[in-house]
Amino acid sequence: MSKLDLNFVRSQFPAFDSAVLGSHAFFENAGGSYPCRQVVDRLHRFYMDRKVQPYGPYPGAQAGGAEMDEARARLAALMAVKPPQVSFGPSTSANTYVLAQAVRVWLKGANAAIVVTNQDHEANSGVWRRLADEGIEVREWQIDPQTGSLDPADLSALLADGRVRLVCLPHCSNVVAEINDVAAISALAKAAGARVVVDGVSYAPHGLPDFPALGCDVYLFSAYKTYGPHQGIMVISEDFGAELPAQGHYFNAGSLYKRFTPAGPDHAQIAACAGMADYIDALHAHHFGAEADAAARNRAVHDLMRTHEVAVVAPLLDYLAARNDVRLIGPRRGEDRAPTVAVVLDRAAEPVSEALGREGIACWAGDFYAVRPLQAMGVDLEQGVLRMSLVHYTSAAEVAQLVSALDRVL
Repeated sequence: MSKLDLNFVRSQFPAFDSAVLGSHAFFENAGGSYPCRQVVDRLHRFYMDRKVQPYGPYPGAQAGGAEMDEARARLAALMAVKPPQVSFGPSTSANTYVLAQAVRVWLKGANAAIVVTNQDHEANSGVWRRLADEGIEVREWQIDPQTGSLDPADLSALLADGRVRLVCLPHCSNVVAEINDVAAISALAKAAGARVVVDGVSYAPHGLPDFPALGCDVYLFSAYKTYGPHQGIMVISEDFGAELPAQGHYFNAGSLYKRFTPAGPDHAQIAACAGMADYIDALHAHHFGAEADAAARNRAVHDLMRTHEVAVVAPLLDYLAARNDVRLIGPRRGEDRAPTVAVVLDRAAEPVSEALGREGIACWAGDFYAVRPLQAMGVDLEQGVLRMSLVHYTSAAEVAQLVSALDRVL
């Protein structure tokens, strides 16, 4: 079976049975997706039967620790990395901040430069820009003000003198949504002697990464946007992780997954992240059958999700492109973008999102912490953008409902 079985998919999400959440067509997925049933069940079980200090010499502690280890091991296998390469933290913003503190020490006094973009959500921009306080040169890879795109030729110019040690970029922006060619960009940066950090928060909901294929050194994303609990997840290469100074307790410095987690872990939510792997495996089993290789299962599910999303978002992109009173941010084709669709209106966007709420559509408006790209594209931040974000559980009927509501409200 190569076509996504939407009835099966939606049966995996309790939200669709909720009298509260099920009352609206949900287009706020970029702010946080619904958790799958497997995650909810695991979280409930942990609080009911495992909520003690994990790894102790008694049954509840052993079970809790085993489930935390299971989450790390199974997610690592899906992303084709070793379990110690996967770190959990309270959020991606927090994980990025901790990583930046390690880089701060790593590059101090090195006469080095880093590259950031103005396509990013601020979480993957502000923390890196603050390294200028330590004398580290910060170079900005700027987007095209018309399209919001990043041109690799511009990055090549920034890398030309050989002083750049780190390139930080999004897999895709939370407002521009264009999917950047991370593998090609990583190769370009590596050839110039730079490490690569990728913010995958806006892409990972549409398929977990195949980390080795991307060629980057760090990939960060949020479990609560990938159908899980509110945790940040960081994947880091073994050599870069060893090169950076540890940020956790000194006696944990020998453990890669503890080196960059200074705060105590949320045991229950880490354990519940194994439900994300349960869900991916359930999708694979339902659509494709048995497959022993976890990374192959992940790639197949990734492609299944993307194929559905590209088809379902097309009518929305067609409708918006045909209107003269809105400006579509990012690529016109669904194949080139995540299905996170931001538009500039001829008026303030917030009242429009409120009107859509009254029409049974759940979405929002504002700057979404993407102040830099919106300013670069000449968007009035007081008016903001209207953002409608889909994922693989979004139906064609819901998109039709959204288009009909937009026709009444705009």
